[in-house]
Amino acid sequence: MGILRIVGTPIGNLEDISLRALRTFKEADFILCEDTRVTKRLLDYYKIKTPTVSYHQHSGELKIEKVLSLLREGKNLALVTDAGTPGISDPGGKLVSLARLELGESLKVESVPGPSALATAISIAGAGFDRFLFLGFLPHKKGRQTMLKEIISSEHSVVVYESKHRAAKFLSEIIKLEKELKIEKEIIVARELTKMFESLYFGSATSILEKLQADTHNLKGEFVILIKQKTNKKNKDEYGE
Repeated sequence: MGILRIVGTPIGNLEDISLRALRTFKEADFILCEDTRVTKRLLDYYKIKTPTVSYHQHSGELKIEKVLSLLREGKNLALVTDAGTPGISDPGGKLVSLARLELGESLKVESVPGPSALATAISIAGAGFDRFLFLGFLPHKKGRQTMLKEIISSEHSVVVYESKHRAAKFLSEIIKLEKELKIEKEIIVARELTKMFESLYFGSATSILEKLQADTHNLKGEFVILIKQKTNKKNKDEYGE
């Protein structure tokens, strides 16, 4: 039986890769990629020639069976996403579950830790995220309003991912709900983390939306949006304030 290794890759800066990840790529028989073109740029940068196989959210049963067959044959596979750690808001988690279900305890799954937009954003957000609720990408339609209300009403800080197409919409929806529920949250928006145009915005949803809309370039890239828990006396005591 082969080994399935889950490998974290850079979310922007190609130098954010571990020595172990590079060794894993070199020793693997195949690298499973969300987009082979994206992964090839990383592999070319480090002069790694390991063959790649496409695996993404639209991969059907035939592709999944091909991956399982490779593992049955004793092949060692490295699973990567386009950026960050597989299984966090991407189809990597589905593959791991299916592989364990089909191949049982004889399958060895290893983690090769690496970058994550979630951890990166929290590390520079400051206090208030020792405990948080992570919701990944919100649904586009069904269930979206329910989740937005849960975010606004939550007793915990909340973190979500948003694409450039919906970041402004998300903030507009938050502003609307804040007015309805008479609640105002402190928001942190992290854009293009680790990349050349990395940006961090702090403040109310209204003030951040104004900054983003003031320059269309501000709405390009990938977004991590952090909605901070309202500070109370207990929170202040924990941080010595």
